[in-house]
Amino acid sequence: MKRLAVVLVMLMSIGMVAQKNNGPGMRQGPQMDMTAEEMATLRTKHMTLVLDLTQAQQDKVYVINLENAQFRKAKWDNIKALKESGEWKRPTSEERFAMQNARLDRQIATQEKMKKVLDEKQYETWKTMQKSRKAMQGKKKMQKRGRRG
Repeated sequence: MKRLAVVLVMLMSIGMVAQKNNGPGMRQGPQMDMTAEEMATLRTKHMTLVLDLTQAQQDKVYVINLENAQFRKAKWDNIKALKESGEWKRPTSEERFAMQNARLDRQIATQEKMKKVLDEKQYETWKTMQKSRKAMQGKKKMQKRGRRG
C-alpha cells in the first residue's frame, strides 16, 4: 500500500512537471513595437552576416527590407486600429483570396529584386533562409494553437 501511494505521488508529480508553460504570453506581431527602419536594419544586418554582403548590396537590400517593413507595419497598425474600434470582421473567402494573391505578388516582386541584387550562391542561401523561416512560423502557429507542441 505504501509503495502504491509513492508510485501515485511520483506519477502525479511527473504529470504536473510535464505540463506546457508558455509564460505570460507572446506578442501578437513579430517585432511590431519597432519602427519599420529598425526592422529593416536588423533584417539587413542579419542577411549581411549570413550572406556576406558587400556595402553596395547592403544598401540595396536595406531599401527592399524597408519597403517590406513599412508595408507590414502599416497593415499591422490598420488591423490593430480596426480591432480596437470593434469594426474588424473576419474576411470573406473572396477577401482572403485577394489578400493571399496580393501577398504572393509582393513575394514574387521581392524575390525578383533580390535576384538582381544577390549573386547566384547568395540567392540560393537566401532562398533556403526563406524556407526555414516559413517552416518556423508555421511551427510557432501550431504551438500557439496547442497542436504538436
